[in-house]
Parts: sequence; structure tokens; C-alpha cells
Amino acid sequence: MKHKTLLFLIFGLIIMGVMLWFIGIDEVFNALRMSNILYVILAILMEIIVYGLYTLRWEIINKIVDIDCDFNDLFPMVMLGLAVNNITPSGRGGGEPVRAYVLNKESHFPFEATFATVIADRAFDTFPFILLSILTLILVIFNYSLDIWIIACLIIAVIIVIAVVVAIVYMSINENFGIKVTNGLIWLLHKFSKKDTEKREKRLIEAVNGFQETMKLTISNKKLILYALPLSLFIWILEIARVCVVFMAFGYPVSPLIIAESFILSVLIGFIPVLPGGVGLIDGSMILLFASAGIPSGISAAATVVERLISYWMTTFLGLLTIPKYGVNVLDNITGPNEESEPEPVRNMDVNDLNSAVNNIKKLQNNTKK
Repeated sequence: MKHKTLLFLIFGLIIMGVMLWFIGIDEVFNALRMSNILYVILAILMEIIVYGLYTLRWEIINKIVDIDCDFNDLFPMVMLGLAVNNITPSGRGGGEPVRAYVLNKESHFPFEATFATVIADRAFDTFPFILLSILTLILVIFNYSLDIWIIACLIIAVIIVIAVVVAIVYMSINENFGIKVTNGLIWLLHKFSKKDTEKREKRLIEAVNGFQETMKLTISNKKLILYALPLSLFIWILEIARVCVVFMAFGYPVSPLIIAESFILSVLIGFIPVLPGGVGLIDGSMILLFASAGIPSGISAAATVVERLISYWMTTFLGLLTIPKYGVNVLDNITGPNEESEPEPVRNMDVNDLNSAVNNIKKLQNNTKK
């Protein structure tokens, strides 16, 4: 973990500590002592089921592009990706290149193909979230007395998420747009790097081409859409239900609608790439939103502490336990595989190999359509 990330993490914890101090540490601890451990255990089990469903969705996507990696192999990769998301201030995206790199290393498929499956996985996760975010914003405008600038920021956040997803999908189905993106990336490459630009330019073109072909295959598969979208929606519902169970642990049942609104809003705030995993931002926003909905501040704070211990700290701890399996240097690949750490089968790949891989993907796509 880099020193900068550690400092941000400490800063986020300080924010959380200050909020708890203002609420009253004794009040929070009294609420925690009264919690029902059975409901807490149930919430933990629900979170573990969520891990499994994440893995199942990614497994379905990988099988579509003929990346043969079973559930047991993918599960620790998912956990590592979630952990890296939590320790990097990257709007919940820092773990995706790492996940793609580890799959590339384990399956020996091109990084472009494995990264495309990760992006497709995130896209299927984002589609239901966009729907829930729009519904939440509508409800919040009518049910909460928020300042105009806060509502404006939330609307802008939703628009940015939608724009990014639409751009990725459009790039995958429109070859001309893909060429424009490639040219833009090449321009940036020449602008900021003077070393081995010809070699990197060739690699960049190959990467975009491989990414486009894999994405095309995944988003055009009707069976995948039929399974992955409902599964993603169910995952979001299960996460909201977990928060409801946490409040039940304190003998304070809360309307699922209030939980859903507060949870989705806090996730939106967590997309701001400032603090690792939104530490402090998500926690603080959840407490404030729950309290503004009429829930006692002590209960709001205690429930948020338990919820974040499960969804953030437990996830991070379990994910970091997988590092010895893949090697400590795996965290060096947060922005993609380094030249030195890239596996031999991928680094020695030439243009003919890539064309062959693309042709195989096209054949698989034709077979799928039949």
C-alpha cells in the first residue's frame, strides 16, 4: 500500500471518528451492546452470498468468451479486486485492472480479453444501479429537504456514470468511434511519453481491438443479458436487504424504501475518487441520511459502524488474504500489467496471434447467435 493511500485512509477514519464524537461515543457503544448477534451473523452471511453472486456473474461472462476458469478459481480474484477497490481512491475502480491482470496470469488469455470481461461485469453491475439511482433521486427530491447544490451534485454523478457506460458500450459496437478513441489515446501517449512510443502505440492498438471484440461478444449475447441483468439487480436488492437486517439487529426496523434511498445515495457519494473505498464519506453520509429520515442518531451511527465493518472492513481483510496466492507485486498492476510483470505467453504475443484470437472470438460469436 502506498503512503498516499495510507494517509487518505487515516484521514477518512479521522472524519468518521469526529462524526462519532459529535454524536456521542457512549450513545453509539450503548447501541452496539444492545445489538442482536444473530442478525449480525445473518448480515455477514448475506454479504458472503453477495461475494458468491459477483463471482457467478463474472464466471458466466468469462464462459461466453471461452475463458475457461471455474468458480473456485475466480472467487479469490473477485475478493482481491474488491479489496483493492477499498484501498485505492479510484471511485471503486482500482481493483478492476488487478482482477483482469490476475485472470490474464492464471488463464494465459490476452489482457485485453480479460480486461474486457471485467468491464462487461462492471457494466452489468452498473445498469441496475443507474435505474435505482434515477428512482432514488426522484424520491429524494420529494422526501428529503436537501440543498439544491447537493441535488445538483447527485444528478451530475448519475449523468457521469451513465455517460461512461454509454461510451464504453458505443465504442464496442461502433468501429469508427473505437478508432477515434484509439487515436485520442495515441495522442495522449505521444503527449506524455517519449520512450518506446512506437512499441507502445502498436500495443495500444492491439489492446483496443482485442477489447472491442470481446466486449462485442459479451453485450450481443442474449443469453448473457437474460442471466446477468436480473442477477445484478438481485445483488443490489440483497445489499439493501443486508442493511435492513443490520437495523433489525438493533431492534429498530426501518422502511426498506428509506434504507434503499440512503444506501444508493451513499454509494453515489462513494464514487467520488478522493478517499480509499469512500472511508469517511460513505460512513458520514449514511449516518446523516439515516438521521435525517428520523432514525435516532445513536442507532444510525451504530448501524452504520456494523454495516461498514461487514461490507468494507471484512471484505478488505478477506481480499487481502489472497495476496500471497498471487504474489505481493500484484498490487503494482492497478493501472494494468507492467512490462516486467506481464506473463510470458502474453508478452511474446505478436499481431498474427492476436488476429487468430480475434477470429476465434468471431467464430464463437457466430456459434452463439445460431
